[in-house]
Parts: sequence; structure tokens; C-alpha cells
Amino acid sequence: MKVLVLTGPESSGKSWLASELHARFGGLQVGEYVRHFIEQQRRDTCLADIPEIARGQLAWEDQARSRQPELLILDTHLLSNLLWSQTLFGDCPAWLESQLLARHYDLHVLLSPEGVAWSDDGQRCQPQLAQRQAFFEATRQWLERHQQSYQVIGGDWQQRRQQAFDRVQQLLLD
Repeated sequence: MKVLVLTGPESSGKSWLASELHARFGGLQVGEYVRHFIEQQRRDTCLADIPEIARGQLAWEDQARSRQPELLILDTHLLSNLLWSQTLFGDCPAWLESQLLARHYDLHVLLSPEGVAWSDDGQRCQPQLAQRQAFFEATRQWLERHQQSYQVIGGDWQQRRQQAFDRVQQLLLD
């Protein structure tokens, strides 16, 4: 089983690209639990919600992993929970990072915020490119600090799709 994670700032195409990759390569696709949580709660999240959101994301991931697909496509994982918690609330439950590091991910596709427009979907809060770029850099720094395999993808939508298709094709051959 190859585990692919789409990561990076909001409005950079993670969910769209996860669907494109799933349509092209099959496997299993795991969505972003926090979206489900917000839709259910119908309110903004707070620091006290982060453990429940993280446990929900882990449960969805674990359920998919147990099915042992050839390709597991994660629209996000605990790194987003960790970084958003720090960004929005200035704090994060300590156990998130250890849980994240205890799992194996074959490749993180880090999506650049440059080259595509921000889109307001009612849950996003970083309309300024500088804000999204800072989140991108925090993600890249975390991946490098923890020696995680990653590939930066950017450009317009078509370029992102092609770069991701090429990288996943290579991943499946490795």
C-alpha cells in the first residue's frame, strides 16, 4: 500500500486534486474530517475542538488503512490539524505530533498557494496570498525538519493535475 498525502494551505486544490487522483488511479480517498465537523457543529471551531477533530481524522485514516488499498489518498492528515491549531489558537495538543510521526506516509504532495486564486467556501479564512504562503512555508519546514518525503506542486490547475499524475505514477512504480 502506498500512502499519499495532499497538504498545504487552503484553496490550493487539495480536495480537487484528491478527487482527480482517485478518478485516475483508483484506490481509496479519505476526506478532511474538519469539514465534516464544522458542517455538523455549524459553528467556528475552538482549541477545545482540536482533539475531537484530530481523533476523527485518525479514525477515517485508520479505517481506510485497514482495507489495505494499493493507493491511499489522504486529502489531509494531522499535520494540517497541528498547523491550523497553532495558526488559529497559538497552541496545539502535544499528542498530535507524536501520533503523526508514528505513521508512515510514502509521499506528501505540498501544494503551493501561488498560481491559483483563493476561493471562499464559507470555511476558509486566509484570503491574502501572504497568509497562505506563510502556511505553505510552515508545512514545508515541518516536513523537512521531520525528514518526510514531499514534492512541491504548483502552477495552474492543469499543471497541478499533470505534475500530481506524474508523481503518483512514479510512486506506484517504486
